[in-house]
Amino acid sequence: MRVYVPLTLPGLAQAHTASEVGPAPLTAYAVTPGLREWYVSDDIEELEYAALNRAALASLRLLAADPGAPRRRVVVAVDVPDGAASAEPGLEVATLGQVRIASPVPLAKAASVHVDSVDAGQDVAAAADALADADRGDDDAQFTVDGAEDHELLWYGVQEIPNLIG
Repeated sequence: MRVYVPLTLPGLAQAHTASEVGPAPLTAYAVTPGLREWYVSDDIEELEYAALNRAALASLRLLAADPGAPRRRVVVAVDVPDGAASAEPGLEVATLGQVRIASPVPLAKAASVHVDSVDAGQDVAAAADALADADRGDDDAQFTVDGAEDHELLWYGVQEIPNLIG
């Protein structure tokens, strides 16, 4: 099963040093029944893209909590055995696709890394700053958060992690 783990660049550096994404339990995003129902599509690529975007929003939340982290969203796509990721029943819309992984995941199981371009930094920084207000229903703040989502995460091979964190 493919899951998408939200991180920051410092979190990616820690994962690289430890050779695993952790500590457990991990929050990740995947194609869950709730995500399928919400997205209303049977196309697995579209559903995985939706899960990736949910993880990117979670990465933005991590950035909002860590003002010292570089303002680039990071998502690691990892393959875990079926059953290793469990969806929590009754989650609200804000956590659609969210799953828990009970143990750290070896970085060797990573399929790819998705990171904002440097050019997205200003919009991502503004979105991280506006996130709390957007959560409280401020439409202008939500517009700012949506501005970060206009930036596509770039795809990197796992072997490129040293260049991303260097």
